[in-house]
Amino acid sequence: MIVQTKAKPKISLAEDATKELLTWAEQVHLSEETIFGKAQILAAKLGAHYRSDGLTEIGFWTPELAADMFQPKNIYLEVLTPLDPIDLTASRQKVKFHREHLQLEKQGEYFWGVVSGMRPGTKDQMGSFYWLCYLDFDNEVRTIGDFLAYSLPYGVYAPAELYDIDTLQQNRADLNYFGQGETNEAGIIPVNRPHNILQLHVSTSSPEGSLAGLNRIYRRIADKLTANQPLTPAEQNYVGYEAVQLLPIEPTVEYRVENDLGQGFFLFEEDDLYEMDPETEEVEYETEDIKITLKKPDTQNWGYDIPIFGSSATNPAILETLRPDELVEFIATLHNFPTGPIQVIFDIVYGHADNQALDLLNGRFLKGPNMYGQDLNHQNPTVRAILLEMQRRKSNLGADGIRVDGAQDFKFFNPFSGEVEYDDAYLRDMAVVPQEIGTYQRQLFAIFEDGRPWPAQGWEEISTYRDIVEFLPEAFQWGPLIFAHNTPGLKKFWDNKWRRICEVMQLGANWITGCGNHDTLRRGTQVQPDLPINWNLGSTLPEVLNNAYDNPAVTTFVYGFSPGLPMDFINCTMQAPWGFFRNTDDRYGVKVVAEEAGFLDWQLEPELYSHTDIFLRLKQLGFGKLDELRQFMQGLYHAIEETNYDLGEVADLCQRYLGAESDSEQVKREASQRRSAAQLQKLNVPNKSQVLTELDVGKLKVFAKAFMEDMHEACNVWHQEAHLKPELTAFNLALRRFRQANPWLRENLSESDRFNRVSDEERTIFYGLRTQPMEESQQGEPKQIAMIAHLGGEPINATIADWLQLDLSEWRVAIASPGIEVGDNLADLQVLELKDTQALILERV
Repeated sequence: MIVQTKAKPKISLAEDATKELLTWAEQVHLSEETIFGKAQILAAKLGAHYRSDGLTEIGFWTPELAADMFQPKNIYLEVLTPLDPIDLTASRQKVKFHREHLQLEKQGEYFWGVVSGMRPGTKDQMGSFYWLCYLDFDNEVRTIGDFLAYSLPYGVYAPAELYDIDTLQQNRADLNYFGQGETNEAGIIPVNRPHNILQLHVSTSSPEGSLAGLNRIYRRIADKLTANQPLTPAEQNYVGYEAVQLLPIEPTVEYRVENDLGQGFFLFEEDDLYEMDPETEEVEYETEDIKITLKKPDTQNWGYDIPIFGSSATNPAILETLRPDELVEFIATLHNFPTGPIQVIFDIVYGHADNQALDLLNGRFLKGPNMYGQDLNHQNPTVRAILLEMQRRKSNLGADGIRVDGAQDFKFFNPFSGEVEYDDAYLRDMAVVPQEIGTYQRQLFAIFEDGRPWPAQGWEEISTYRDIVEFLPEAFQWGPLIFAHNTPGLKKFWDNKWRRICEVMQLGANWITGCGNHDTLRRGTQVQPDLPINWNLGSTLPEVLNNAYDNPAVTTFVYGFSPGLPMDFINCTMQAPWGFFRNTDDRYGVKVVAEEAGFLDWQLEPELYSHTDIFLRLKQLGFGKLDELRQFMQGLYHAIEETNYDLGEVADLCQRYLGAESDSEQVKREASQRRSAAQLQKLNVPNKSQVLTELDVGKLKVFAKAFMEDMHEACNVWHQEAHLKPELTAFNLALRRFRQANPWLRENLSESDRFNRVSDEERTIFYGLRTQPMEESQQGEPKQIAMIAHLGGEPINATIADWLQLDLSEWRVAIASPGIEVGDNLADLQVLELKDTQALILERV
């Protein structure tokens, strides 16, 4: 609980300081900088900045108010300061706020002011909330939020919180970490790149689903390592990595329905909403105390549905305490890790915006609709500057690197060429945004996901995955294995990938490599079960999927042999479910749910669904049987396809084929002519669940939200803790440590190295030999490793010594996958029986 002072602030404009700010801004406008250069300078001052003298600088970019068509008296800053104690763990509470108003100074498209009396937020104190309000042409009071806010504890539709970010930075426990390394000619420290990465989704990678929960996991592991205590198999999956990449932690879209009263999780009483006085044509606002209902944000999202608004802040739904300190403390724990610093990578999504951006950003930000929602207008100089400033503020929270999502989406129409072109200049700008923490400046490393010409047909085979590293040689790109739509549960998958795998060996030094990530694991659940499955991986579809993405043979050739920068996804190594689940969509929620129908087949065992402590929402609705739920989802999917997602028609089909008419001869005939009818009719058996007969539009929406929330909860990796195989987690950790001990493996294969396969109708085997490159100044023999991995099919009696011309008396076993028994007598390796998923690494003595 945060205890607020009862003292009521007196908000006022500091006139002299405001004049200084306005003079500074005017000088920027009159300078010889380019339009973009001026916008960058101004963007750094936008938002609310608490100063050491107790004043607060505030700036808003409001081109929608630039034309002198709005009365100045009806444009004002509203400041709301909490007076009651706030329980940060309460799901809902009513709190007294003191409300005041003042007018900022307008200068062209900007409003500026220096304000006294605003309370700064800290770890122990909730600060004043603020936003700009104005009366629109329909005489409705509208709000303009701070899209560059440092803190949005109640989401993107609520006012921002003033936060003392400078004090937070000064007190961080890893401050000295940022001064490590050598500076370049510009006085900036280039951040060293890691040798492997762990990808985490904050909401599902700790029992609590928060950054604080993740912090507790790593602190517990750190304490054990310091005390030389053994780690559990689950804890082993979190270490041995030099970097952690967090799926996007920006504020996401929110669940919005018609007639919502108030602003998302920050709800006003109806009587406290301002209106215009028809006689004076002014907004009737006054200084007063009001009650506001606060709801703890509970949005669930895989992270990529963002409105861009507020991207410099952290998604409050993953902040247990609603304090920005939580992210900084987690980062500090990793930077101060006892076995060496663990870097942090922020995954940033600035190529597109969800449609909710239309509600939150002014029109200059957006170019029009696209497949995700809205295209961002990167060519507008001010928008471009603000997006880079968002990135800078986010990076300043302590990241070591960035991963840019969907770089192929940064496009623009070039009037000089008459073509739609990729905005590589902007991507270059993103790669060089400097980080400033304390007195230190650093240059973060950059990773780009770029599959151009995606989404063109055949993009997986056409793309070179090298467009960005050609002009940014220090950057990384997602390679063709980690990016593409991997389905390794299918027979001959790795054999069919041979051409791409050879490219990784020859060109992959700057590629992110591996098989499993948040996209590919989901793709595995979209495979039709009637396709040729590699049943060597398991006896059920969930077993096949788990062992396909946590495959010792794949991990061996990625970590023990392949060039590039390996990345793992925690849901793969924990063998936990994963899908694109979100409780943030009222309009398309039913459609998104139907598209996840394969999740039930590939990710859920009946035993898991029968647990009494999960899937409670669906069971409460009446979906108590997993097989029945699977069948309904199939029917729902086809109903949506047939109606082009007309939810009213979908509900009618459900009622027709599951309701009172379902036994009619006409309906039964339709089952042979219509796929939705055929699938839904299969549910008409004795003892079918009552809920199936009652589905209307409202209940379908309730079902969709319940499904999303239950499946999101099922994706928490800690549900799988008791099912992990200790020998497999130990093997994976040993491989990660082997990679770190042999950093030269990141480089491309040389002419003297070998990489081959055995490929026939029965099996696929990869094997090879690598020699460490030696500098002229180095002494001694270069290190050599040999690798063999069984990537699918029947067992083989491998003769790796003959294949690679090895004298086994000069070699020893470095790492053997579970199930391979090799003793001290390497003569046993003259003929080695190797089964699907098994692998071996030898190193020359």
